[in-house]
Amino acid sequence: MDNYLAVIWNPDSELCRLFGLPIRYYSLMWVAGLVAAYFLVRKFYKDRGIKPEVFEPLFLYCFIGILAGARLGHCLFYEPDYYLSSGRHFIEMLLPIRFMPEGGWKMVGYSGLASHGGTIGIFIGILLYCRKYKVKLLECVDMICVATPLTAACIRIGNLMNSEIVGKATGTGWGFIFVQNGEDFPRHPAQLYEAIAYLVIFAVIFLIYRKHKEKVGSGFYFGFCIAAIFTFRFFIEFCKEVQVDFEHGMVLDMGQILSIPFAIAGIWLMLRSRKK
Repeated sequence: MDNYLAVIWNPDSELCRLFGLPIRYYSLMWVAGLVAAYFLVRKFYKDRGIKPEVFEPLFLYCFIGILAGARLGHCLFYEPDYYLSSGRHFIEMLLPIRFMPEGGWKMVGYSGLASHGGTIGIFIGILLYCRKYKVKLLECVDMICVATPLTAACIRIGNLMNSEIVGKATGTGWGFIFVQNGEDFPRHPAQLYEAIAYLVIFAVIFLIYRKHKEKVGSGFYFGFCIAAIFTFRFFIEFCKEVQVDFEHGMVLDMGQILSIPFAIAGIWLMLRSRKK
């Protein structure tokens, strides 16, 4: 089959090396997404007259929450048999290392991060933050969720640079050929689809926020964010390649199963916000 419409996708996953350590695009996109959210939410706090010293600790709570939640979510949702099979593997779940068969260990980074786990983790982090600093929970999550789709888009671009979470074969001459995966046929660039969708969601939710700042604290933006993101996530999974072996033969994959309760919760929050 002629692949004259296909994009030959073969970027180097490393931008450069700094003091011998690899600087990867994936890590940079994570940082870019979090930094963008940081400045947006800081402005939202300022608009509402909340003191800067109350805002500053929020980033740390969110960072730890999303990283821990995303890592544990991947390990427990997608590879529980491996990570819970031994003490050594359990340590790999918590630390960015891999024990080598010949002995010793190697620093490999956190190679598996799940968005559903990250969502749970960041919510727990925000809950702890709000309790400590006496901030209203719905007010805080509403402001964060205006910026969240932008961060999600950056992360998916990082996945694209890593040639991971690929889509199914298009069966035609168009698509992305992921050379680093040893392939010579085009697939759907599912990561790019998600990144574009999340940017659109961000544009919509930000425009609504600018016109209806009075909705902050009602749970509307929290509900809109998770309903929109996880509804799209449910449908985009149909064009993604299976991520783990146990998903073969499943009517709905793990990503879809986990997305359903999030989407329902988001819709409920939006309906509840109308009463408030």
